[in-house]
Amino acid sequence: MIECLPADVSEVLALVLDQDDPVHAALRAQVPHLRVTGRCGCGCGTADLALDTRSVEPAPVGAGRFVAAEAVLTTETGECPGEVLVFTEDGYLSWLEVCSWSDDIEVDLAAARAWLRAGHRP
Repeated sequence: MIECLPADVSEVLALVLDQDDPVHAALRAQVPHLRVTGRCGCGCGTADLALDTRSVEPAPVGAGRFVAAEAVLTTETGECPGEVLVFTEDGYLSWLEVCSWSDDIEVDLAAARAWLRAGHRP
């Protein structure tokens, strides 16, 4: 299954990748070229990403897999039920992971997007 980049994935990447960080700026330039190639079966929203590496430059992070960005998710009540991680492979965006740390609060991509939009900070 390959799908165009859905708005929820695109927006979460925009919210997590800092505009002032040069590595993040290079990764943001890749976003219009991304496609989702798979999703986690549990419903969390984690997405495998792919792009045509001939169409964009790699970010200056080096070879291998790296966590290029992370954002702790904070609810309206100040609880921290999880985080969002953005992975690269050889300088290219490869994976957006939504992690849950809570048994009491459902953490998925929609919730992550809402909390990131609201700007709650731990």
